[in-house]
Amino acid sequence: MELLGRFRERQLFQELTENDEANFVAMYGRRRIGKTFLIKNHFQTFEFYHTGVNHVTNKQQLELFHKSLCEYGKKGFPIPKNWFEAFDCLKVIIQKSRRKKKVVFLDETPWLHTQKSYFLSALEYFWNHWASERKDLIFIVCGSSSTWIINKIINNKGGLHNRITHKIHLKPFTLAETELFLTKKGIQWNRYQVAKAYMVFGGIPYYLTQLQKGKSIDQNINDLLFNEESVLFNEFQNLYASLFSNHEAYIEIVKALATKNKGLTRSEITSLISASTGGTLSNILEDLELSGFIRKYYAVGKKQRDALYQLMDAYTLFYFNFLQQKNTQSDYWIQLLGSPQMYAWSGYAYEILCLWHIDEIKKALGIQGIQSDVYSWSNANAQIDLVFDRKDQTISVFEIKFSESLFAITSKYLLNLMTKVEEFKQQTKTKKAVQLTFITTYGLAENENKGMVQRELTMNELF
Repeated sequence: MELLGRFRERQLFQELTENDEANFVAMYGRRRIGKTFLIKNHFQTFEFYHTGVNHVTNKQQLELFHKSLCEYGKKGFPIPKNWFEAFDCLKVIIQKSRRKKKVVFLDETPWLHTQKSYFLSALEYFWNHWASERKDLIFIVCGSSSTWIINKIINNKGGLHNRITHKIHLKPFTLAETELFLTKKGIQWNRYQVAKAYMVFGGIPYYLTQLQKGKSIDQNINDLLFNEESVLFNEFQNLYASLFSNHEAYIEIVKALATKNKGLTRSEITSLISASTGGTLSNILEDLELSGFIRKYYAVGKKQRDALYQLMDAYTLFYFNFLQQKNTQSDYWIQLLGSPQMYAWSGYAYEILCLWHIDEIKKALGIQGIQSDVYSWSNANAQIDLVFDRKDQTISVFEIKFSESLFAITSKYLLNLMTKVEEFKQQTKTKKAVQLTFITTYGLAENENKGMVQRELTMNELF
């Protein structure tokens, strides 16, 4: 498939091929995000490429590394006894190359670092004592375990400290990239259907590759997620099991977060799960945040210990709303269309979509250069979907509504909006101007109640 989007990353790669220095690149991002596809399709030719394998011994890792050495070195290499010998063999391959720029790619690097393997020590020695002097080398490490890449490579406290020259956090496609991707696949949907696809699958390229042209988004949802013969039918368990050891604890936490739109504090999470509040919970929350499944934010007026953790993964939200019961009725999703359950899910899913497109919202409002704190807000009487607390003495409070047509503000709903804004002003004691902004799919219906709204965005701005 053609490489689409990823313009920033591809521009960086192009700059690396043209510079005159040693480049050590660390890329991370959740599973299915397209890390390997991006690197392999951009560079195409490698001096050496190898991918780690999960759940094997260090001896087996070295044997597999040896096979790759033979493939790229035209055989003749003995099986290395340890990672120091393995990197010595890699040096030989690099030295023999006549290419102007030599690209070495170690995929799923965290899996190479088995217990007592000394892989990291060997990597440190390889880079510090040899590779860092090569002006013709692009050395890339990559992995789906974001925590490992960040803690062991990017924020390394030992021999690799400050050795990374470039770090890349590969994130989901934006709506614009998703639309481009689907168009290239020959899928002709309107933006409502593209947005709905994003609300179910996120901007995860692998999931998007499974969508079929000639079917509506709802037909695709039905066939891909509720058909036990589909490649995505057991995706949820496979996803978390492949990323996290003790993945059941991770699932328990995201399940708790799926119950509260605005997020939960650490103490609220603890009350809903069986895990302790010690280091294990902290590590799990950090892993989930670094992998892009959740976000951590601070509400206005709250202390650091009251930080909120909010679910950000669209597919995980969809799973807990509809998939965990493993319903395989042939038209199950089609029958749910228009149901209260579907409308409740779509409201929160559209909020998540908006949170992934904060930059686009700022651009549409013309405030991309203004520093802003971004959070949700609630008290016992009111809840606000999204808040931009801006440095220009203005606070934008957002109502986010996903609807199939123009959204009409009724008199009753207008009263509710006024109450929300007043509750927010009184509790936060803000002296800033508070502006109400709507983000809808198709816009607001013209009536006498629309005048209270200061700004109005549609899903088109999110693209």
